[in-house]
Amino acid sequence: MCSYVTERTNVSGSGKGTEGWFPLTHATVYFDHPFHAPYEHTLNIDFSNDARGPSCRVAVELSAESARELVARIEAALVAAGSGAT
Repeated sequence: MCSYVTERTNVSGSGKGTEGWFPLTHATVYFDHPFHAPYEHTLNIDFSNDARGPSCRVAVELSAESARELVARIEAALVAAGSGAT
């Protein structure tokens, strides 16, 4: 089921690519056919810095179950960190 729904947001952080670390500016999230993961569909996340071109991109393909668990673990970590999490 390809929804063609794509969510994009600005992010602030760093990613490590083939040429080392670079600043991240965007994350793009979509549910579609993976390029590499052994599933029919995956939740795909591309972390990128568009101004630096395609070499400044980190991509992940997660099963739906893994993606949901990751969201839960991210929320749990932020809650556990308390008000100090920025």
